[in-house]
Amino acid sequence: MMMTMTNTDHRPDGSSPTALLDDGDVRVLLLENIHTDGAEFLRGKGFQVETRDGALGEDDLIEAIQGVHLLGIRSTTYITEKVLDAAPDLLAIGAFCIGTNQIDLAATTQRGVAVFNAPYSNTRSVVELAIAEIISLARRLHEKSTDMHAGVWNKSAAGSHEIRGRTLGIIGYGNIGSQLSVIAEALGLSVVFFDIDDKLALGNAKRCSTLEELLAVADVVTLHVDGRPGNAGLFGDDEMRQMKPRSLLLNLSRGIAVDTAALRRHIESGHIAGAAVDVFPIEPKRQGDAFESDLRGLKNVILTPHVGGSTEEAQQDIGRFVASKLRSYASFGGTSLSVNMPGINLPADTTKHRLALVHRNAPGVLARINGLLGEHGVNIEAQSLSTRGEIGYVLTDVAAEVGAEVLQELAKLPETVRLRQLS
Repeated sequence: MMMTMTNTDHRPDGSSPTALLDDGDVRVLLLENIHTDGAEFLRGKGFQVETRDGALGEDDLIEAIQGVHLLGIRSTTYITEKVLDAAPDLLAIGAFCIGTNQIDLAATTQRGVAVFNAPYSNTRSVVELAIAEIISLARRLHEKSTDMHAGVWNKSAAGSHEIRGRTLGIIGYGNIGSQLSVIAEALGLSVVFFDIDDKLALGNAKRCSTLEELLAVADVVTLHVDGRPGNAGLFGDDEMRQMKPRSLLLNLSRGIAVDTAALRRHIESGHIAGAAVDVFPIEPKRQGDAFESDLRGLKNVILTPHVGGSTEEAQQDIGRFVASKLRSYASFGGTSLSVNMPGINLPADTTKHRLALVHRNAPGVLARINGLLGEHGVNIEAQSLSTRGEIGYVLTDVAAEVGAEVLQELAKLPETVRLRQLS
């Protein structure tokens, strides 16, 4: 599908050029070891794909992103307003993970850059890791394995427990928390949960009205919250003090959520019997980089390098899913499941030409767009409009390619953020 793109985001020289792209001209940059299936999918659609192993800092990313239309990242590459200002060709960003707090979503939306993620693809992998770590901590398997590697035979049952009959407290009852709830019950755990949103309890799980209520009864506390700013410092010294003596703590969600210095103190005092942490406030950008944490060297503390979703199955699913979303947006204007754009999907029709217009959400925009098309004799054959907050998005299918003069007039409408013609 050919793409004629009129981009009203200003380049550094102040111009707003119209560029002609076909699929073979679309440049894709994939960072952070994104699964090869994602790259192969996009190459199979004719896109030019470059892959890099590690994350990039702001300056390196600005250099690498020049002329790039589609960008794929994971959790350690940060998309700032400065990066976006330096990337006028960028159409969409794919976060090949669940979280998008590493992306300035307000800035992407203002520039008409669509953002996609994979909210469900690695749920099972994270849940399985949580279950494995709960059992490992309760049985002190990590400690025993370390002793064995050191040549120490310690067959004592002291401090080792079954998880059956214990109470699991889940903080955050979204896709991961709720699936964990079901599997934990099947293993004989009682489940309580706390969420700021009104969530339906699954199975025999019981909702707690406050975090304090959950901490008072849970033998194991596990966090499954998102990266919104309000979750920074969610679990600190006060919350740890309220946990039951000799309970366990897991954080497989966001590094900013837990005060690791406080956690070290509570583990050293013996109040918390063990912890498993997969995410950290500061994480290395590349494989093999040095890792520092307050939690290093503690007994019965499992530290993993942000691998909750790092299974072959999950990464393959994520690679295909997000890549397909990027392709759909670039070639057809589809925004289904976009994080920041109104969701629209018109069926692809190779006999039609499509206008994809991102605009500020203001009264009368659609009438002005259609009036302008009508003045130039452009016949609309299908159209879909959706809004989300301050932004709107409209896909319009027309029978014939729209001329440059009409595109320029649409681009000059005061509400227009970004305009592309897909044909």
